[in-house]
Amino acid sequence: MGDEEQRTDTIRTPIVCVLGHVDHGKTSLLDRIRGSSVVANEVGAITQHIGATLVPIDAIRTMSRSMEKMPLRVPGLLFIDTPGHQAFTTLRARGGALADMAILVVDIVQGFQPQTLEALQILRNARTPFVVAATKIDRVQGWRPSRDELFATSFPLQNERVRETIEKKVYEIVGVLSEHEFSAERFDRVSDFRRNLAVVPLSAHTGEGIAELLMVMIGLAQRYMEQDLEVCVDRPGCGTVLEVKEERGLGMTLDLILYDGTLSVGDEFAVATQDGVIITKVRSLLQPRPMQEILVEDRFARVKSVVAAAGVKVSAPGLERVIPGSPLRVVRDNHEEAQKAVYEEMAQINVKISPEGLVVKADTIGALEAIARELDQKGIGVVQAKVGPVSRHDLIDAETLKDPYYRVLLAFNTPILPDAQEILKEAGPEGVRIIAGRVIYQIVDEYLAWRDERKRKEDQQKFEQIVLPAKVRVLPHCIFRQSNPAVVGVRVLGGTLRTGTILIRLDGKKVGLIKTMQYNQESIREAEAGKEVAISIEGATVGRQVNVEDDLIVEIPERHVKVLEKEMLSHLPISTQEVLREFTTLKRRESPFWGK
Repeated sequence: MGDEEQRTDTIRTPIVCVLGHVDHGKTSLLDRIRGSSVVANEVGAITQHIGATLVPIDAIRTMSRSMEKMPLRVPGLLFIDTPGHQAFTTLRARGGALADMAILVVDIVQGFQPQTLEALQILRNARTPFVVAATKIDRVQGWRPSRDELFATSFPLQNERVRETIEKKVYEIVGVLSEHEFSAERFDRVSDFRRNLAVVPLSAHTGEGIAELLMVMIGLAQRYMEQDLEVCVDRPGCGTVLEVKEERGLGMTLDLILYDGTLSVGDEFAVATQDGVIITKVRSLLQPRPMQEILVEDRFARVKSVVAAAGVKVSAPGLERVIPGSPLRVVRDNHEEAQKAVYEEMAQINVKISPEGLVVKADTIGALEAIARELDQKGIGVVQAKVGPVSRHDLIDAETLKDPYYRVLLAFNTPILPDAQEILKEAGPEGVRIIAGRVIYQIVDEYLAWRDERKRKEDQQKFEQIVLPAKVRVLPHCIFRQSNPAVVGVRVLGGTLRTGTILIRLDGKKVGLIKTMQYNQESIREAEAGKEVAISIEGATVGRQVNVEDDLIVEIPERHVKVLEKEMLSHLPISTQEVLREFTTLKRRESPFWGK
């Protein structure tokens, strides 16, 4: 045993990312493992930041009796709970393959959702080994729970219909994975974990199947990943900053994932701030208790040194403006080399800047990247993306954008400074807008809803100002006045007839201006096809410009025709399109390119 304990130090804890659709139970699964209730504190029960939880091997042994005497060299599992899949890709970009393994969470009842499939694609591209957690088996109708029991023990106790449902749902998951060229099987039927993905049915609510999930993860790490997990304790520490926050008695601190080497009290390290890369020195290191998430831990143990992989809180001078998501590098000899390494990684921030788009502010690099990715998928550009609070300058930048649909600033989980609030008060309803919140996809959805509503209102206003096509026929026995103005009854044959428009004959000669319109002795502004109305025509005399049973058509200004044909045609009813075509044909007899 002594030799084994000596060798354990050379194997680092595997870093495990948990991915899946927004509400399929990723955080609930981790809550069950660590016995906490982080999910209750998340906005809308959706994880918005990356938490790190160490589950030591002793705890895993305790959960699973079958592992109590197995010789295990892996010291445990370091879980990172991600906001959807975004943090997984963000953390990989900062430190190579930060996540050694992953758990893809799939609701056994709902099955694969668009975000699940996206996560699957990301795992394939990253070539990351993963296990599928088929969660919420307790939601299958008729399931009889056995708290914290093995799935292998609970499953045979269920009635035949429930067992058949579980089998069917697992094979639906296996089928989808097969469509995406992954060979998969229920975990207890897998003989070669290199060739087959393991699907573990479980319930975060009752704890059933959790032990088997951890067993599969440890087995995978131990059997196939030992070489990848070997770590040189003498190597300078490398990590990723999760969060920057003030702690009583310590000042500003960094929550850090250390994924390589060692970090010790007194070490100098390079890290990125909003003003550039700084070098500072570790004053103290604090580690959360095992099974506690670093972002919510309230009691930390002071340590002198930390070996990868670990979640740790770092206290050091000058951390006030450190950027969450920044790489951290321990400096041994060459300050410039460490600074350069951090600069290069920061230069790879995955936010595509467009010549046109929105201004985005967020509290972390990961959140910026996630919002930019969501916007990009919806065809919306980002013109500026920065970490930090919303300032007056940010609003001015947004306000000066040419496109009014982009004069909006998206702010994720970051405060609005007083000088920015003043600008908002002065701007009024037509000025720059801020859409702020703590759930990424909700901010994006809110922007899209605002943009679409604004477009709808503008289209409506434009529609009201444009002269619409209309054709009428003068009715017999409906001449109410010969002239000054002429008042006649007409039937609207097509389009929309409005007051204030000019009528012409089909030979192109002008008749006069429609001053008023009445229907059932009430004044109206417009009449649709099929209606019979009385109209007064200024400038017309019955018997000269207009006669009974004449067909008349509304004259449309040339610039209005361009708008109608290029922007509004699909919104016009077929009968209105036909009247427009008749009018433009009339005009283009003399001038073929009229209105084009």
